[in-house]
Amino acid sequence: MSATSNNNFSRRSIFRAAAGMAAAGTLAACGSNNGRGGGSGSGTQLTQYFHAYGEAGVEQAVKRYAKAYTKANVGTQWITGSDYETKLFAALLTKQAPDVFEFHPQIQLVKSGQVADLTDIIAPVKDDFNAADIASHTVDGKIYGVRMIDDPQFFFYRKSMLEKANVAVPTTLDELIEAAHKLTTSKVKGLFLGNDLHAIEAPLIWSAGAETLTAKNEVGFNTDAVAGGLGQLRKLFTSGSLLLDAPADFWDPSALNQGLCAIQFCGMWAMPAMQKALGDDLGIFPFPKVGSAGKLSVYNGGWSMFVNAKGKNVEAAKEYVKWLWIDQKKYQEDFATSYGFHIPPRTSIAQQATKLQSGLPAEGVKLFNTYGHFDNIGWTQAMWSALDTVIANSVRKGGDPKAALAQADQTVTRELKKLFG
Repeated sequence: MSATSNNNFSRRSIFRAAAGMAAAGTLAACGSNNGRGGGSGSGTQLTQYFHAYGEAGVEQAVKRYAKAYTKANVGTQWITGSDYETKLFAALLTKQAPDVFEFHPQIQLVKSGQVADLTDIIAPVKDDFNAADIASHTVDGKIYGVRMIDDPQFFFYRKSMLEKANVAVPTTLDELIEAAHKLTTSKVKGLFLGNDLHAIEAPLIWSAGAETLTAKNEVGFNTDAVAGGLGQLRKLFTSGSLLLDAPADFWDPSALNQGLCAIQFCGMWAMPAMQKALGDDLGIFPFPKVGSAGKLSVYNGGWSMFVNAKGKNVEAAKEYVKWLWIDQKKYQEDFATSYGFHIPPRTSIAQQATKLQSGLPAEGVKLFNTYGHFDNIGWTQAMWSALDTVIANSVRKGGDPKAALAQADQTVTRELKKLFG
């Protein structure tokens, strides 16, 4: 499942949703059914929204789970295309709003009263969830959203290509850039970071020893080390060693699988497809250190299930979410490991997920546990857009990284004042 919180669509489009209100009536055409009925229950009708995962079988699995629920009829809107967020947020402003929907923790959803407090259904099993997942969904002591899957992202590489070029696995950004140069041939680029480079914005910050936001909800990314890393990325961008404008973006494994590059930034969800194509000629490593005080990092994306607090059947929706994403461990493990590889956010399920206990999947879990970073619920879409602009101005256009960061600092500070005063 190409499921990263940043991943097979632009997550920065959320605030364009209001402009798409007129399109809300066409949402049924975007899904694979009308969103009503389909379950084996009677009486209460619930609708859940999912974005279209890339792996075969996911849609069928989601509908199979819903059909097994007997206390309500649960219909599924399977939203295709590249603008799930826009369609979701347009629908949330209409009478056709879903009762349950998958998304990422966003503090605006909490402050606007859009998502229901799920503390009561999560509390009995809270200690079984990854503590970082709980923290990333918590505001003022209340938990909003149930994490469904954790999606670590790291670099995948062709072992044979590195061996042939006498290249060691990079541990610093300098080494990664040098490796990309050595691995580039007339037919293969050394490295693929995604078509717009947005996927590596947060990892670059973490690997430079900084944070997007500090514990006090202040800007944490405007540092000399991050500026230095941006300067290095500019050199890489203009070096000819970077794969640009690939047929599919970073979330899709095809760039590496088809031999377009030797190293690709991607998510653990793509691991089975890569292993099928490349066999044992596949390795992984975390985002390398940036600067002298740098640290290895792994970005943990993922998806969570939320209840629409403004819906007509809030309690029934909460009961369904509890049944599927808390009580049904078999379905949770199936969702996490049968359609691409993901890490179950619950410890008890992760420990029994046999597909993740050996080989490369186990190595991915180890990287996740050792170097993982999670989204901050206070980090908003406008803040992501500010980082997009930093990449555009300093890496793609060659502007001053410090100036780009200073501009983003101002934008993010204004957003923080709106949120936290």
